[in-house]
Amino acid sequence: MSDLQTINITLRILYRARAELLPKIFINLGLDYEEHVLPSITNEVLKSVVTQFDAIQLIIQRTLISQRVSELVTECAAQFGLLLDDISIMHLSFGPEFTSAVELKQVAQQDIEKQRFSVEKINE
Repeated sequence: MSDLQTINITLRILYRARAELLPKIFINLGLDYEEHVLPSITNEVLKSVVTQFDAIQLIIQRTLISQRVSELVTECAAQFGLLLDDISIMHLSFGPEFTSAVELKQVAQQDIEKQRFSVEKINE
C-alpha cells in the first residue's frame, strides 16, 4: 500500500485443475499442489496490486482492485494448469492505528457539520 498501512485481506478463490493436466500437475507439484501454488500466487499478486493504491483508494475502488487481482491470479494460475472460476475480496481491514484515525476524522467531520448547522440556525 502506498501509504504504508497494515492491511488484512481475505480472498475467496473458486478453482479447479484442468482435468487433462492432472497427471502432470501431480507429478510436478504434488498431490497438495493447491496448498503451495495458490497461496504463493495470491500473495505476490496482492502485494503488487495493493501497493499501487493508498488506504482510501482501497476502500473506494475495491471492485477495481478485485478485478485486477482476479485477472492476474487467473493468468498466473493458468501456468500451473489451474482454472479459476471466481475470486472475491471477502474481507478488507486495516491496522488499529489507521482504523482509529479514520474514526476520529469521521467524528470531527460530524462535529463540524453540527456546528455549521447551529450557525445556520442562529443566522435564520
